[in-house]
Amino acid sequence: MLSPIDLSGKPFHFIGIGGIGMSAIAHILVRQGYKVSGSDLAQNQLIAQLQGFGAKIYQGHSADNIDLSNPPQIVCSTAISDQNPEFQLAKSQDLAILHRSDVLAALITQFQSVAIAGTHGKTTTSSLVAYLFLQAGLDPTIVVGGEVRAWQGNARLGKGKYLIAEADESDGSLTKFAPAVGIITNIELDHTDHYHSLAQVISTFQTFAQRCQVVITCIDCETTAQHIKADITYSLSNPDADYYAVNIEYGCYSTKATVIERGQVLGEVSLSILGKHNLSNALAAIAVARWAEISWLDIQTALPDFMGASRRFELKGKQNGVVFIDDYAHHPSEIRATLASAKLQSSHQAQHRVVAIFQPHRYSRTAKFLTEFSQAFGDADLVVVTDIYAAGEKNSENISGEQMAQEIASQHPSVHFQGDLDSVQTFLTHNLRSGDLAVFLGAGNLNRVIAPTIQALRNISP
Repeated sequence: MLSPIDLSGKPFHFIGIGGIGMSAIAHILVRQGYKVSGSDLAQNQLIAQLQGFGAKIYQGHSADNIDLSNPPQIVCSTAISDQNPEFQLAKSQDLAILHRSDVLAALITQFQSVAIAGTHGKTTTSSLVAYLFLQAGLDPTIVVGGEVRAWQGNARLGKGKYLIAEADESDGSLTKFAPAVGIITNIELDHTDHYHSLAQVISTFQTFAQRCQVVITCIDCETTAQHIKADITYSLSNPDADYYAVNIEYGCYSTKATVIERGQVLGEVSLSILGKHNLSNALAAIAVARWAEISWLDIQTALPDFMGASRRFELKGKQNGVVFIDDYAHHPSEIRATLASAKLQSSHQAQHRVVAIFQPHRYSRTAKFLTEFSQAFGDADLVVVTDIYAAGEKNSENISGEQMAQEIASQHPSVHFQGDLDSVQTFLTHNLRSGDLAVFLGAGNLNRVIAPTIQALRNISP
């Protein structure tokens, strides 16, 4: 699937252009003046934005979508099957077929690039870095894995010398990137459809680190500290780090801390994004911002106004005293961090519950981390579990959402299995009460339940 990329003006055609990663790269190319087309099964906001910039979009996949009179380079992700009719035509016509990461790797070489990698926290950290660079007037180009209000989407073409990019390790493709700066937030085993051991994950990150001119890591992650040679380090507590935090206050509306830079006090920061993990993400962003010679005053001024990326503890609405939060967390570590933030936010209320609604993502991940998932919901007062979102996988593990619910129930006193999304909505409509913080967890389609649940509560007198 790997071919040399041609950036001399040859057009691009994206199979599955509406995906969060694919659309971001298509955005940069079309804004750079390349002819861009693409196909996807359904319309979304990112596709509509691309159309507004001049990309030609086809709904559905068909060989007829590819213009052979001006043969394009074909871009696809690991999610695209070799049975896809556009992919098959490209092969039969000997068109250049590029993985999404090949195009991003080529873009990275065009700029002084910062690539943010790690098992958890990539999207928030890359969005934070991009926000700091943007607010400091550096006019960066941005490619991230979430939508951010500050630049109305998941991508932005700037006129400055910096590119801020999220580097995804899920299929090992981040080893193609050679940025000026690489950030590694942490290293854990995930994406068990691709990796069979933690050692494989570590090897991938080591290769990435070797290709970076400057490496920034969090030494609070034992695996990262042991296996990655860093040029700049950060920590929530370790004074051996180049950047660390003291006087930390985790509040229900903000996080405050004093930042130390190489033994010298920089000053206090205040964050609107909550929790320990987000303070760690902010330290990573501060470290790279200081590398880029952004003033402490600019950093200190910008951080409180950063509201986060979409589906990262995103407020979706309030109804009848219930607060609705959408979060992408789908790994046990992410769920623990998100629910810890939820507990902080709800702690100021006299009558409050954290209600965790969880859709397991992928059979392989569910089976591999079943025990870890069962222990991840301690900060929830009530847990609702749905069927597993397959994400295209076959259920070779012979595992179910109901089995997941039973495992969590072995560690938690209040767990309810509601298999499909309609059942989830019905259950929530009858069981949510004023003061609840309802947190929807998962990388699948669980968040489709939020709007109709809000509407159903609206129809009920509080």
